[in-house]
Amino acid sequence: MSDAIMTHTASESGPGQAERGASESPSAKEKREFNKLQKRLRRQVGNAIIDYGMIQDGDKVMVCLSGGKDSYTMLEILRNLQRNAPVSFSLVAVNLDQKQPGFPEHVLPEYLESIGVDYHILERDTYSVVKEKTPEGKTTCALCSRLRRGSLYGFAEEIGATKVALGHHREDILETLFLNMFFGGTLKAMPPKLLSDDGKNIVIRPLAYCREADIAEFARQMRFPIIPCNLCGSQPNLQRQVVKEMLAEWEAKHPGRLETMFKAVTNVAPSQLADRDLFDFQGLEAKQVKMRETRIEALDLGREV
Repeated sequence: MSDAIMTHTASESGPGQAERGASESPSAKEKREFNKLQKRLRRQVGNAIIDYGMIQDGDKVMVCLSGGKDSYTMLEILRNLQRNAPVSFSLVAVNLDQKQPGFPEHVLPEYLESIGVDYHILERDTYSVVKEKTPEGKTTCALCSRLRRGSLYGFAEEIGATKVALGHHREDILETLFLNMFFGGTLKAMPPKLLSDDGKNIVIRPLAYCREADIAEFARQMRFPIIPCNLCGSQPNLQRQVVKEMLAEWEAKHPGRLETMFKAVTNVAPSQLADRDLFDFQGLEAKQVKMRETRIEALDLGREV
């Protein structure tokens, strides 16, 4: 297995190509629409950061950059917010080169240098491990994700990152909710903020409130150099893809449904579900007695008055 790290520290350079991209809109109308889109994404990311206390003063945020539209957008919006944030925090981009055949290794370093962002390229040959361990016909996602997460979490400790930022958006969260319900028998999704099982890393998802369509349009307008994931994206009949299509169909037939479902994720009523660890169903009788006693005491007090 190849284990190597390419490190780059940003120089004091002028505006990069990502910032120049916004001014290259072909018409005034398109530019206005782009400005509205950018403001909406900034607002949604800012609200998510505030609502969940994602970033504190002095944080070093490790932005996990895959080369896809989501992580590019996350990095750019965080850079924008960083300039005007009421707290001081630093950003460092980290890409995990999994040694997939044909991976364009030059793309991310060239892009990150052009916009003046500190970065690390972490080389781990997880591709060979995934292909060796995954049975024929089975999807590679679970093992690939586990290996990738382990490598990134460990590297975050090495560089002293206090937060690990992942580019999951609103639809990713909803897809995970339904995947867990349909195939895992659990009612859980992706939280906007998470403490890792070993307690060593805090993971944040700044795009939690953002629509995938908005992110895709932002990435198109910014002309990010997208790198497709051929390891998992080429697999047929992925469960996540099936769920994605289901949600897209619901949204097309009933606009606003995904927004309502996402609100449900943030508005949970444990007493209306059936998880005995989250709610004390066994103690309802005792609670009922206590409520009755309190009501009687209140009535007696009223008569005395």
